[in-house]
Amino acid sequence: VYRGGRLVRDVRFPTSLEQHGSDAMHTDPDYSAAYVVLDTDSGLKGFGLTFTLGKGTEIVLCAVKALAGLVIGKSLQEIVSNFRGFYRLLTSDGQMRWLGPEKGVIHLATAAVLNAVWDLWARAEGKPLWKLLVDMDPKQIVSCIDFRYITDVLTEEEALDILVKAQEGKKQREDQMLKEGYPAYTTSCAWLGYSDQQLKQLCSDALKSGWTRFKVKVGADLEDDIRRCRLIRKMIGPSSTLMIDANQRWDVAEAISWVSRLAEVKPLWIEEPTSPDDILGHAAISKALAPLGIGVATGEQCHNRVMFKQFLQASALQFVQIDSCRLGSVNENLAVLLMAYKFQVPVCPHAGGVGLCELVQHLILFDYICVSADLRNRMCEYVDHLHEHFTSPVVIQDAHYMPPKDPGYSCEMLEESVNRHEYPEGDIWKQEIKK
Repeated sequence: VYRGGRLVRDVRFPTSLEQHGSDAMHTDPDYSAAYVVLDTDSGLKGFGLTFTLGKGTEIVLCAVKALAGLVIGKSLQEIVSNFRGFYRLLTSDGQMRWLGPEKGVIHLATAAVLNAVWDLWARAEGKPLWKLLVDMDPKQIVSCIDFRYITDVLTEEEALDILVKAQEGKKQREDQMLKEGYPAYTTSCAWLGYSDQQLKQLCSDALKSGWTRFKVKVGADLEDDIRRCRLIRKMIGPSSTLMIDANQRWDVAEAISWVSRLAEVKPLWIEEPTSPDDILGHAAISKALAPLGIGVATGEQCHNRVMFKQFLQASALQFVQIDSCRLGSVNENLAVLLMAYKFQVPVCPHAGGVGLCELVQHLILFDYICVSADLRNRMCEYVDHLHEHFTSPVVIQDAHYMPPKDPGYSCEMLEESVNRHEYPEGDIWKQEIKK
């Protein structure tokens, strides 16, 4: 890896103009990315990103540049032959770890850099990332994971044992995924800023396209939530699945009483009911809602594997929502997939934003083929925004993610899209700033 072109760019999409992505806490997001390109002297490039909501992306860029010195000058072989060591190098620098450790802006930057390294590795092997992982020997998978701070719940030996046992039936599961794809649910119909009319139209279109699992944003106004959830439940019918998502809006007692009022629409889960850091709060909510048959889901803003460990130990969630850009890339997500399996909690990844669907599909395919071997109560989020800006956009067929075929981690953006949306000098932003 050498310092070739521009290592990292600030790419922002003005999604707030049409209320795409709006929820109870993030009312006007401009879906954005810190977009990393690793140049190598062989001409091969690695592309990676982390997701942001607009303002502050420039801070993540600074963090990526601060980490750059740890990557520049290394060969791909040097990195992947001791990937655990390289992960730890990035996350445990004697001075920079003070900014985390392994959380916040510095961890988002770590994710962007590592995502680009994994993309580079998959491209070098000529495989899509999910296939790179699926074809790896269990020992090699384990060697990519940093087990520091989680050995009280998952040792290297246990992780290896899980992966070895899952070798049985692996080929059939891979063939099944290539044929059928991985089940998805949609969040595109019911952003909080959408009108009832828009909601009805989008829901009706989704049903015609074969969607049977829907998620609704809630948390701003109870009566409004009751009305919107009833409306969606009526449209999708009793046999379809409904989930609700409060995006961290409530205190613990409020979450319990609010969700109890929405129990009539039979949601499978309430997502992010309270602060994403409040493990015991999530546990209290889980316990209170269990008699109503409503699970708790969280994870898109869970800092690291250590927090996921505690959520699982405390029985604080019934659905684990990994994120490809919040945790330390593939390495740390592998640790969480294995812990979730040990606790028998299904993984239903967070996706959407910019490129999150493109990235996380690889991880959940690996989870089914090589870890969980189970599709019950499992599905991957899908949001129908901004896929047209990627060279290998996700392919959805009959509400399933079809496994990517192109080599890499699917997050290379079209050069024209990057140039137009780069902040603040891209054409799109020049126009917005003029307004």
